[in-house]
Amino acid sequence: MTEEEIVEELYKLQDVGYGDMQKKIIPTVDPERIIGVRTPALRNLAKMIYKDKSNDTEEFLRELPHKLFEEDQLHAFIISQEKEFDRCIAEVEAFLPYVDNWATCDQMSPKAFKKDPKLLLPYIDKWLKSDHIYTVRFAIGMLMAHFLDERFELKYPKKVATIKSDEYYVNMMIAWYFATALAKQYENVLPFIEGKKLDKWTHNKTIQKSIESYRITDEQKAHLRSLKLR
Repeated sequence: MTEEEIVEELYKLQDVGYGDMQKKIIPTVDPERIIGVRTPALRNLAKMIYKDKSNDTEEFLRELPHKLFEEDQLHAFIISQEKEFDRCIAEVEAFLPYVDNWATCDQMSPKAFKKDPKLLLPYIDKWLKSDHIYTVRFAIGMLMAHFLDERFELKYPKKVATIKSDEYYVNMMIAWYFATALAKQYENVLPFIEGKKLDKWTHNKTIQKSIESYRITDEQKAHLRSLKLR
């Protein structure tokens, strides 16, 4: 499909009411760029485009920046279909500078990274040092997705704890990371909260998100409440 055909297809899938809702919850995107297409429809279209493997698909991935938010979403979902690591990482690095919102950032979850996440680590280290909000957010998200279970090491939350930012969407992801880490690695991660390793807002947001989690016990929640900074 050419870019024109893709845009035409997106308008066929348009849901104006859904678009109005998205404009409210994704404030960093110009409302004029949001037409309103539901995520399942975008994922299905992305699968179809990815399977096409034509030069038109390659041209779409090269046409940056896209005009529509939904094109960005589609781009992220196409990349997420890629199974070959080197090709995928090249596409991610080409696209990340154009990601301008939490939704596109958080919904990009490449299949290629699940096979051997350790190949990601040099890129994560580089992305964490980026000046681009959503590149940093994506890096934290990759640590959260791939390095909080059997691959967990203390060096990973240490990396996240050293990030200092005034950006809401970075600090919110740090809080999300530590809340998830507490749910999965409570004893290992609790010292970061007890030791006040995060700034006050992120510290308290981490506690709030943890208390809201069903994976945190009542006893753990009580202790976390006592650690809230006033």
